[in-house]
Amino acid sequence: SALQAEGRGFEPLSSHTKSHPNDGFCCFMTWLADFQSNAQVRLEENTKKISDCLALIRESEFWHQANEHTLSIGTTLVHLRGNMTQYILSSLGGAPDQRVRDAEFATRGGLPQAEVWHAFRQTVDQVGTVIGQLTEAEALRVRPVQAYRLSGIGIVLHVVEHYSYHTGQIAYITKLLHQRTLGFYAGVNLNQTNPQ
Repeated sequence: SALQAEGRGFEPLSSHTKSHPNDGFCCFMTWLADFQSNAQVRLEENTKKISDCLALIRESEFWHQANEHTLSIGTTLVHLRGNMTQYILSSLGGAPDQRVRDAEFATRGGLPQAEVWHAFRQTVDQVGTVIGQLTEAEALRVRPVQAYRLSGIGIVLHVVEHYSYHTGQIAYITKLLHQRTLGFYAGVNLNQTNPQ
């Protein structure tokens, strides 16, 4: 579940073991598998946070824009989907890059919340699959993406941090509209210090 995934993300995944497909022995997770697993956990974690927000957001609030310089939750999801599609599904997954970035920000309404969320969830699932299929050679290969040149690792890092950045914005909008805490870390002792 997403909650289990969130907890797993706080564990040292490199200390986990998994069975090697070619023998009966157990081997340590490779650096790439560890990276992929952590990236997928963060994607799941952010998706769960947004889902919690949308459980509170009414249809009329979904496209609410505080001013011309801010994004609504709906526009943010459309933009995130465009970013993930270009960086992961196209650059890493080989799909054609048909992104029109300006059109994402021009989307100010007209689509039901459920429809936008369903399409977004499908994209996130596809992104997780492509990340899981990343080979070591493709993880290290530098290639052009948007206006940059990034390795596969750099692309995944960008998408995860970009997703987290906008997830925070959606959480902030939700708190402003509903004047309440969201309880993302309920039951987790965030005051716990590292072992000596």
